[in-house]
Amino acid sequence: MALSAVGIVAALAIRVDVEQRIFEDTERAAVDWIGAMNEPRPHPPVTASDVDLIQLVNSSGNVVSASRAAAGRPALSEYWPSSDDRIQHRIECAAEQCVMFTAVRPSPQEEQLLWGGESHIVYAGRTQPPILATHMLELLLGAGVLTGSVLFAGSAWILVGLALRPVEAIRRQIAQVTVTDLSMRIPEPSGRDAIALLARTANETLSRLQEAVDHQRHFASMVTHELRTPLTGLRAQLEEALLYSDVDPRLAVEDALSTLDRCQLIIDEMLALTRLRTSPHEPQRVDLTALVEEEAAQRDPKVPIHVHADETVEVCGNPVQLAEVVVNLLVNAQRHAHTCVDVSVAGADGQATVSVLDDGAGIDPADRERVFTPFVRLSAGRQRDPQGSGLGLAISRAIAQAHQGTLTVEDSPRGAKFVLRLPLASAERRPGGDRQEGRAPPRPV
Repeated sequence: MALSAVGIVAALAIRVDVEQRIFEDTERAAVDWIGAMNEPRPHPPVTASDVDLIQLVNSSGNVVSASRAAAGRPALSEYWPSSDDRIQHRIECAAEQCVMFTAVRPSPQEEQLLWGGESHIVYAGRTQPPILATHMLELLLGAGVLTGSVLFAGSAWILVGLALRPVEAIRRQIAQVTVTDLSMRIPEPSGRDAIALLARTANETLSRLQEAVDHQRHFASMVTHELRTPLTGLRAQLEEALLYSDVDPRLAVEDALSTLDRCQLIIDEMLALTRLRTSPHEPQRVDLTALVEEEAAQRDPKVPIHVHADETVEVCGNPVQLAEVVVNLLVNAQRHAHTCVDVSVAGADGQATVSVLDDGAGIDPADRERVFTPFVRLSAGRQRDPQGSGLGLAISRAIAQAHQGTLTVEDSPRGAKFVLRLPLASAERRPGGDRQEGRAPPRPV
């Protein structure tokens, strides 16, 4: 379309330019001959250009004098310019031939001097060139537009094909990726253009997919293992009640319900962990200090919890999920503590920190990461809580990571020290708060 528009404009411009040049030449030839006239019947003009048809015509329409090419021909035109507009450009056709000419009427003084006031006209013209008389110009420009369009389309096709060749390679490589084999990666071209960024993004996506699938497989195997044991025990209890008449059916049903409760606990915590990893949460402003104090006040008073808190520490997150983390840490600390649990809440360097320290036996450094693995329970934990699922700390760490935070076990002089770190809200300190600068003294809760 663009080339067609250019061709149309070019055709019009060329036509106008050619016509203007021809009329300039014919006008110049006519004016020059008039200027050279010194008698009523002047000598025929000598033509040295393409303007070869020159005639002097009197008021009766008779040719008085003419160039060699125009001699013996009738007057080129019957058009007679007025005295007010003595120069006129025209095109007239006859016998399938068109002539472009300029009609120039001498001035009244020249007419009076040469012909006693009788009107005369000088016609100077030439046969219309083929470029204007035929459609040759349009055909040439049309051929040029068609050729340019073909060349442009072919070049664009080749260049786009070359540019998209890496994309096609990426497509073929991704088409070979299956769920059973996510280890394949796409060749990454050098540079930082769109293709290179696409390849890097695709590889990062494949890495995340592989990690998610590996985690899902590992998680499914652990779930299967954890559920197989209680389900096997449940089957054995029910079969025993059917096979032996001396077994009390009521006791068998109670044992079966207890086993089902454990299965239900595992399934519920499993679903909670899955939702944390797949569903987003709506962040809210949470007063972490108030949350810790509130949850600590609701725990069993047999093992006291001492809360050490700076001024109000606020974070952005899901208050229900953050409360679940705090509850898991407090319950775990009370389970392993001998006399008390110390909890500190502080905010500094853009991070909120919650430390939960018990005075129990502590956790061996080799097991400090294992305790966050789903269904992993240390021997001390199984002894103190045989009905536990081993998912509490895994859920807590998943919640911390979903809030762009961390949950780790750190060194401590005694017992186990769990440290939760979360990004502070935009306004770390609330102005005019009730708390004073400095560290508040421990408060038994």
